Amino acid sequence: MISLQQVSKSASVLSPETWPFSVNWLPSDAYLVGGNVRDALLERHADYLDLDFVLPHHAVETAKAIAKHYRAGFVVLDAERQIARVVFHQATADFAQQVGETIDADLKQRDFTVNAIAYHPASQTLFDPLHGYADLQQRQIRMIAPCNLQDDPLRLLRAYRQAAQLGFWLDADTRQTIQGLTPLLQHIAAERVQSELNYLLSAPSGTAFLTMAWQDGLFRHWLSHATAASMDCIAQIDRAAIALDEHYPALAAELTTWMRDQQHASGVGRSWLRIAKLACLVSSVPAQAEAELWQLKYSRAEVQSVVTALNHSHVFADFAERGLSAREQYYAFRHIGAALPALVVLALGQGVALGAIAPLIERFLDPQDAIAHPVPLVSGRDLIQHLQIRPSPRIGQLLEAIQLAHAEGQLHTASEAMAWARSLVENNLA
Repeated sequence: MISLQQVSKSASVLSPETWPFSVNWLPSDAYLVGGNVRDALLERHADYLDLDFVLPHHAVETAKAIAKHYRAGFVVLDAERQIARVVFHQATADFAQQVGETIDADLKQRDFTVNAIAYHPASQTLFDPLHGYADLQQRQIRMIAPCNLQDDPLRLLRAYRQAAQLGFWLDADTRQTIQGLTPLLQHIAAERVQSELNYLLSAPSGTAFLTMAWQDGLFRHWLSHATAASMDCIAQIDRAAIALDEHYPALAAELTTWMRDQQHASGVGRSWLRIAKLACLVSSVPAQAEAELWQLKYSRAEVQSVVTALNHSHVFADFAERGLSAREQYYAFRHIGAALPALVVLALGQGVALGAIAPLIERFLDPQDAIAHPVPLVSGRDLIQHLQIRPSPRIGQLLEAIQLAHAEGQLHTASEAMAWARSLVENNLA
């Protein structure tokens, strides 16, 4: 046992008075365990408490009683393993049945030593049989045992994600063991692999560990087309995002957003920055890239966005090299759509100079720009009423021609557009 006098008492999760329920509801042999203890000892604070308790018996019953008393949400997460969750307004508490006869046995089943420290609220002490607190101080991720990694191979990838998340490094023996177990990752559910990969793609701190994981063979099955050049491209994208923030902060802000019509249900972390990085990791052949992303269970919108990035990755290089006509720019913006921030940072990551594509960026950032953000001068109904023509595909063709003429500066007003459309119809040019 380690007395809390040896560590910072400011770690709120280790102060039961901050919990959303009274500690009196817990049996005397209950422990707080896992990442929340680790983060508290590192003084990593969160507005939302995420608590994990281990009880030697009656875990589900205890959770249910607490939920009933406090009128909180309650759900059984795993009936066989006896795990239940209570959801409060500003906290979630999971209650799990202890694995083994003692808390010592339970902790020895976990992944890494830093996640195997238990807090005993009854005595306000820390139980640390695997010396995880020393590893926290040395800022290292160290496995408990190779068999624990084999039991859940996702832990292989989680080691790199947690190192990135915490700013730690991987213990050499742990990394060597992981390298020998990488074939096991192909048997893990794709959604779980994607979740760990997404963190490494979403944070700049993840890039070095993403590269390390690739070097160690963790993506051999899931991302077989990834190369050293892929990793360099992702590192360049991180630097490009910083440069964008300095020169075009509005565009840099767009990188961290996602499609506005899917924002609410999109899931944590989806962003155009991640789309750009995914485009570096998959095959440059769109059909193969699509298959890789479906295998990893990415959403249709994400898959289509990556394919868009691959199909149009040449646009900015072409503009930098030879320039593009107004017509070419119009169609480029139309086909790229909302994915443009991803295309910009991908182009920069591939070596295109920021200054060379500045005019395209400035068009995108100008909501009044007729090429990047064309606004219809007339509607299909206007054409039907004024030109006395029937609804047909011809209406769409006329509208498209008007939009393009507007983008090229030939038309400026609705009356000009209508007169021009009438001329096209009368001369059978549309």
